[in-house]
Amino acid sequence: MITEIGIVAGDIWHYLDQHGEAKLSDLARGIDKPRDNILMSLGWLAREGHVIVQQFGHDYKVSLKNKF
Repeated sequence: MITEIGIVAGDIWHYLDQHGEAKLSDLARGIDKPRDNILMSLGWLAREGHVIVQQFGHDYKVSLKNKF
């Protein structure tokens, strides 16, 4: 499971690098992975300080914290 979380975290990072800030719903459609895996991976990225997650109405906005 840890490996899958890491793979999906990489997919999220690449999606945000290409698209910039995204709503969680758009991100989930864009990377086409199981929603549970996306949420676990996004939590890991947020905990590690790689992404910023902000509530946006009934959804969330996600962006990379530091784009290199």
